[in-house]
Amino acid sequence: MSLNFKTLDNGKIVFMNDEINANDLKWNEAAFEGVYLKHLVQGSSTNNTLSCHLVRIKAGCQIGDHIHEGKLELHEVLEGQGKALLDGKEIKYEPGVSVVIPADINHSVTAGNEDLYLLAKFAPALL
Repeated sequence: MSLNFKTLDNGKIVFMNDEINANDLKWNEAAFEGVYLKHLVQGSSTNNTLSCHLVRIKAGCQIGDHIHEGKLELHEVLEGQGKALLDGKEIKYEPGVSVVIPADINHSVTAGNEDLYLLAKFAPALL
């Protein structure tokens, strides 16, 4: 089975002393219109060293320009297509692409003609 959005959204997160069904976690509206996050792993479970989030960007919507101060970010594109701008450099987003975003770099992500699904990981934790 390949790693895709539905697999992760219906999967489970296993910790040393706990297990969570991803289906039981709620989708949260982000600060940008048409962008939703599901917090799979939060910093409270990793001593704030890592967090992991499913991200859904509706077709034609975007995560506008922003910076994560002191946080390395990794995007793994699961489904859909779009593009990212990292400090002015354009990167095509399509399934199978992983993008490392250094800390303190201005970036944005825009979905194309269909919804874009990402797995976003942060070190240290975003939340």
